[in-house]
Amino acid sequence: QVQLVESGGGLVQPGGSLRLSCAVSGSSFSIYTMGWYRQAPGKQRELVAALTSGTSTTYADSVKGRFIISRDNGKNMVFLQMNRLKPEDTAVYYCNVVSRQTMAAYWGQGTQVTVSS
Repeated sequence: QVQLVESGGGLVQPGGSLRLSCAVSGSSFSIYTMGWYRQAPGKQRELVAALTSGTSTTYADSVKGRFIISRDNGKNMVFLQMNRLKPEDTAVYYCNVVSRQTMAAYWGQGTQVTVSS
């Protein structure tokens, strides 16, 4: 059974930084994409950043230049370094992985990020 466990969320002031981590366990498949999505109250879930095939990266326009996605293949973990945080970054952040073999998507339980003074 595939499990994704996020950590690192919390309350931070505008301009601050947080680092989210996601540990993937129970997967016997090759991972095609690892990424982060977020969902703010009353809004649809949106892509924040993704790593495809370990090398190609995608960022939402709203986080380009501020967020960095990275991966530790040996530990099956993905990270999201979030810098210069803004109140509009407030959301529940979800980790996502996609199987290379089946293209099935798996999700974590989410971690709350709140940017407020």
